[in-house]
Amino acid sequence: MWTTDTIAALATPAAAGGIAVIRISGADALPIAERVFSKPLSNQQGYTAVYGRMAAQGKTLDDGVALVFRAPHSYTGEDTVELSCHGGVYLANRILRALYAAGARPAAAGEFTRRAYQNGKLTLTQAEAVAQLIAADGEQAVLAARAGLDGALARRLDNEKETLLQILARLSAWADYPDEDLEPVEWETLCAELSALAESLGALLRGYDSGRLVREGIAAAIVGKPNVGKSTLMNLLAGCDKSIVTAQPGTTRDVVEETVRLGKAVLHLSDTAGLRETADPVEREGVSRARRRMEEATLLIAVFDRSEPLTAEDISLLESLRGRAAIAVLNKGDLPAAVEEGQLRPYTGYTVTLSAKEGEGLSALIEAVEELSKLNRFDPSAALLSNARQYHAACRAAEAVGEGLSALRSGFTLDAVTVSLTDALAALLELSGESVTEAVVDEVFSRFCVGK
Repeated sequence: MWTTDTIAALATPAAAGGIAVIRISGADALPIAERVFSKPLSNQQGYTAVYGRMAAQGKTLDDGVALVFRAPHSYTGEDTVELSCHGGVYLANRILRALYAAGARPAAAGEFTRRAYQNGKLTLTQAEAVAQLIAADGEQAVLAARAGLDGALARRLDNEKETLLQILARLSAWADYPDEDLEPVEWETLCAELSALAESLGALLRGYDSGRLVREGIAAAIVGKPNVGKSTLMNLLAGCDKSIVTAQPGTTRDVVEETVRLGKAVLHLSDTAGLRETADPVEREGVSRARRRMEEATLLIAVFDRSEPLTAEDISLLESLRGRAAIAVLNKGDLPAAVEEGQLRPYTGYTVTLSAKEGEGLSALIEAVEELSKLNRFDPSAALLSNARQYHAACRAAEAVGEGLSALRSGFTLDAVTVSLTDALAALLELSGESVTEAVVDEVFSRFCVGK
């Protein structure tokens, strides 16, 4: 079904717009498109456009453009036609129904990219980068996804696989032809090669967390006692009045959420109720939710009133920051200081003074977030593991190489080393998509949108 049917789907969002693009791909893409389009397409060369009308049951639906791609020089590697019509939702769906009546079937989620993978136009890691590019929510995420689509990870994996294949070939020759005059396997050389391979895979794994923060954003919570300026800071970062700001303590009762871009970071930001003991049952529930959000957050932005001496509640909050990814913010920097940053540094290494009300000092907070999350050292052009499937496959490869290296250093026979390295190669082949089950491929492409 995946390689013989001709499929069609809307490639642009199902919403009103300037134009809608309908993609048709498969062996019968051109003749099926001709049954709906008024001009002949079978005689068109690839990368050519034809203006005409689209009709169904003898009735003109719209005029537009048919863009022809000839196999194998198309996204899917198959004959492809893209029909561009006016961007009405009903109109695009009506043309789609006409194409289905003409012999196409609706494309499944990710089926165009799946065909590109199966026809050798993309590796599996490149196909997964397509999904990352669509979901990218910031410049760094776009650059990282673009590097994956350009083959940065695929090239890195090719190098690792080639290293393993060369080592396995030498070990196999040594085991299978002991009487031949072959170059002996040198312990020191093999140990150095496996150590370098283990370090390379380790570096790949270490880059996963930074890449995940770029792709998925950082779950951050603004915390502190009442009236220190948490909601004012939330509004400053959000660029709008997300949280109610009043002089009355306890105004924020529930968690207020917003996704914001802060320098290179994307923060899934939560403004929480002020932390204090209270008899008000509604406020008490808000404080309870604030404490739960503190536990769940990856990054804590703890706010303190710079114009007032630290209280017992402030010290309790500072104690809870120990060992956490946290930034202590001294707010109300426009007022005379009663607290200095040095008083907060024993609890967290990241302290910032700002005035959320005046919008001053924001650059220092951006710098602290980027430094704490290591995004200021993130290289989006590097080979990166982009999802859990890739990460777990790389983990298995690294563990197998480590086992082989341990066996070598412990004096086991080279046969034992060969078994471990064979497992490592199998894991890398699964990572790259050269040896994966149909179920894995189904899972990868099920996360795509229809039309891509």
